[in-house]
Amino acid sequence: MVAGAGTLGLRIALRCAFDGYKVKMFDISDEQLVRAQAMQAKLTRSFLKQGKISQQQADLASENLIVTSDIERAVQDVDLVSESVIENIELKKKFYADLTPRLEKGVIVTTNTSFLLASDMLASIQEPEMFCAFHFHDVFTQIIVDVMPHPGTDPRVSDLLMEFGRRISHVPVFVQKENNGYMFNAMLMSILGQAAELLRNDVGSFQDIDRSFMGNFGTPAGPFGMMDQVGLDTVWHIVSSRDDDASREFAKTIKAFIDRGELGYKTGKGFYDYPGPEFVQPDFLKP
Repeated sequence: MVAGAGTLGLRIALRCAFDGYKVKMFDISDEQLVRAQAMQAKLTRSFLKQGKISQQQADLASENLIVTSDIERAVQDVDLVSESVIENIELKKKFYADLTPRLEKGVIVTTNTSFLLASDMLASIQEPEMFCAFHFHDVFTQIIVDVMPHPGTDPRVSDLLMEFGRRISHVPVFVQKENNGYMFNAMLMSILGQAAELLRNDVGSFQDIDRSFMGNFGTPAGPFGMMDQVGLDTVWHIVSSRDDDASREFAKTIKAFIDRGELGYKTGKGFYDYPGPEFVQPDFLKP
């Protein structure tokens, strides 16, 4: 069961279906499920055209992927739950308090949170020993999945998730100690925060800050392009939960976009306009 059919949830569901797993994609919004299915169909066509998946995998996904807004249907006959509810701890805890009593005993429950800790949600979990953070990045362009148990997670759960990660074409990394942001996101947030500070202090335009990063690291996007891809609402939820001065200022910068309904790629506008943002144009890094 994949709970939450947003940008990442729909991709997790599709990845698992491509690799032969039967998947139930659940969301409380039927409208979001329709949007998610349209995006999954678009991604499947693109991957077929690029040769990234076989026709057999596409057929498997079509056969194996069920969508539903009925939670009772969603929880039937599941072995593993992957939660991708919005990055808000109170919403996540409310969801778990409703979900976990409905599950059969022994179902592994995982959170795909970007920055929160599994141990902060344990009061809402029916079987804490079966609960673990299992965090994906972009799924199709990034191949790392983080396995981060809380101190009470049954070690067998971590072992199963490490193996499951390999079976869905990912490289699992084991986070030995709970840490906000795992490893990569913790490093990434430092980069994004520094980029926001450069912009706030008028050191450079967001385009030139991205150019500096892209031109030196050879990446397809810079910090502001990355924020747009992640979703500015998700970025805000992460930074607004931190209480240092730099994070508070960073959150103010992002909140201005959110107030205008500009969340990045998924709304067609953030720092850049989509589709076809400025940073992917051939002349963005042209001498």
